[in-house]
Amino acid sequence: MRAAIGMVETNSVGAGIEATDAMLKRANVEVIYSRPVCPGKYLVLISGRVSDIEASMQAGVEKTAGTLVDTLILPNVHPSIAPALKQATSIDGLKALGVLESFSVASLVVAADMAVKAAAVILIEIRTAIALGGKAYCTLTGDESSVQVAVKTGAEYLRSQGALVSEIVIARPHNEILPFLL
Repeated sequence: MRAAIGMVETNSVGAGIEATDAMLKRANVEVIYSRPVCPGKYLVLISGRVSDIEASMQAGVEKTAGTLVDTLILPNVHPSIAPALKQATSIDGLKALGVLESFSVASLVVAADMAVKAAAVILIEIRTAIALGGKAYCTLTGDESSVQVAVKTGAEYLRSQGALVSEIVIARPHNEILPFLL
């Protein structure tokens, strides 16, 4: 089975709820989340097989009726992306810490996927648009050189999309910062 994620972002809460319903009815997908996000938009993220994601996304887009802001289909997604989006990753401690921040939710998800595929790092979480003014960010950890490679890879993609806000690597983060990252 090829794992994938899909995303529909609308500028209407009602259209987002209707899109979620249509997406679930069309194909066998799991909703990672379906919720309002800042600034006054609605975000639907789903996971499943590529063929199911494609069918489900088509149904969702059909229901957005002029409110569509962005979409994303990411096939062959790294297995750590869905747990990071659900803020369900558990880690024992921090080594080096990397942060990627983006103006775009879709671009950040792609950048996070590229980052974890580029180096041996652990994706801690992906935060999307809630209390962030529509922005998104991810955090990751690993040895310093791996975090440098991962952050550089993700930042290059975000820069190419005009969506990079910041790229940070902290070589030795203080132990007490971890609870604030989860």
